[in-house]
Amino acid sequence: MTQAELIAALPEGRLPPELMQLHAADLLLLFGAGLLLAALLSVLAMPMLKRRPSRRALIRATRAMPPQERALAIARILGHLPDELRAEAYGAAPPPDPAIVERIALTARRRPQ
Repeated sequence: MTQAELIAALPEGRLPPELMQLHAADLLLLFGAGLLLAALLSVLAMPMLKRRPSRRALIRATRAMPPQERALAIARILGHLPDELRAEAYGAAPPPDPAIVERIALTARRRPQ
């Protein structure tokens, strides 16, 4: 039994066969709904697809901070405080030059756990 025969065999209270076919307006409506759904999904996915700033950029952003706060911010970025910056962080030594602090922070490696 074909689809046309099946529709013709339906009792009289059902939809007319003309409504069972897709027309150009129906296709445009489905296409528009798909575009709206794609736009909604892209807006929802944008925060997850945004690139994170590099470690170098995050460390450079700490330049304007006072020395002890800068050492704490670098420790947060790296996940640990490099040994060379420990004395500065606790105020036991004068703060080194900001360029030296950046060099130390950028060359610091993760500690084995």
